[in-house]
This record gives sequence, structure tokens and C-alpha cells, in this order.
Amino acid sequence: MVTFAAGGLLRRADGRLCLVHRPRYDDWVLPKGRVEPGESLVEAAVREVCEETQCSVECGPFAGRYQYDAGEQGPKGVFVWRMSLVKAHRFTPGEEVDDRTWLSPSSSADCLTYENERSLVRRTLSE
Repeated sequence: MVTFAAGGLLRRADGRLCLVHRPRYDDWVLPKGRVEPGESLVEAAVREVCEETQCSVECGPFAGRYQYDAGEQGPKGVFVWRMSLVKAHRFTPGEEVDDRTWLSPSSSADCLTYENERSLVRRTLSE
């Protein structure tokens, strides 16, 4: 059974993209998370991006999707939307996400840990 997750390509007015660091995996990723029961994919994407980045966002058009094997959890399908920054709140490191950074799209593609996310950024933000 596929687990669904949703997230965003969150950009500031200067074009920089937000990435988050997860200490549990020591990786740099796009902000995303599981869809909760009764929640739409878009609702989950906005909630997860706001929670992980500690930013207020505006959701834009669908950017794409990718799938990967999450080990014992099975396959995970991730749906991603373009998002614009409304306000960046003071960032407080937490257990799930301990850092947030803003990078140019090309630097973001180099910094992201996983190829499926690097590919999405290259494909989407080069348009």
C-alpha cells in the first residue's frame, strides 16, 4: 500500500528555495510530510511546509510528484506544489527539523540529499 505525502517548493521573492535539515536522517530535503486522515493533498502540503519551515506560505500550482521505497513502510508517493513565502517566522530548531536554509535553485539541487528531489527541482525550477 502506498503512503501519501505532500510538500512544497517554497520560494522567496528573490527566487531562493527553502530546504530543511532532518537530524534523524542527517539529510537536506524539501519540506513535506504525511497526509493526515480527512486531509486533502493540498491541505497536507501547506500544513507540512508551514510546520517544517516555520513560515507562512501561499500555495501555487502543482509542481510534480515522485515515489520512493520507504523501507518497512513500503512505497511513498510525494506530491509537491509551488509555494510563495508570505512571512518567514523566527526559526526554532526542533526534533524533526533542526535547520532551514534558503538557496538558489541550482545550489538547492546540489544540496538536496536525494536524487528524486534534485531531479524535481531541476525539472520544475528551470522552466
